[in-house]
Amino acid sequence: MVAEKSEKVDVAGRLRERFGEAVLAQAEFRGDLALTLPREVIHDALRVLRDEPGLEFNFLADVTVVDWLPLGRLPRFEVVYHLYSLGHHRRIRLKVPVEEDDRWVPTAIDLWPGANWFEREAWDMFGVVFEGHPNMRRLLCHEDFEGHPLRKDFPADKRFFLIRPSDLRDEAPDWVKERSGGRRSAGYIPD
Repeated sequence: MVAEKSEKVDVAGRLRERFGEAVLAQAEFRGDLALTLPREVIHDALRVLRDEPGLEFNFLADVTVVDWLPLGRLPRFEVVYHLYSLGHHRRIRLKVPVEEDDRWVPTAIDLWPGANWFEREAWDMFGVVFEGHPNMRRLLCHEDFEGHPLRKDFPADKRFFLIRPSDLRDEAPDWVKERSGGRRSAGYIPD
């Protein structure tokens, strides 16, 4: 059974009341709202959407980055937050334009601890830094990898092989180490 969306709430209007001209753009597609906001207010906007009665966008579904290089759109990058209100059955996307030479936005970990891996993946793949993130390091690529492979200017045929021994278990929680039974990670190359 598909849940019905609850009563119509002017989410954009509520954010405009709070942030005024900081709401840079508004679009709607198939009933889902998308707003563009500058990084200076994104953290406060996320908090309002999560905490304000009647809004309650309490589920952070994703944080990702779009690289507009092939289309020549400026600013080149856009950080996109996908939020969902479990109680009101509504979705919203918040977009933050990010300049190529100043790639950062504030972290959302204090609002949603689950933002941890989303933000690390976005940094690893696109090079956008989430300021205030307590553990901003690679998530999918090995630590010796150079560059950010989902950027549109990253050569598609470029490879960075891990050539030194690596044991990811050293960074894993104790329960993972115990369950691994002493086996080394796939990146381990025996002497």
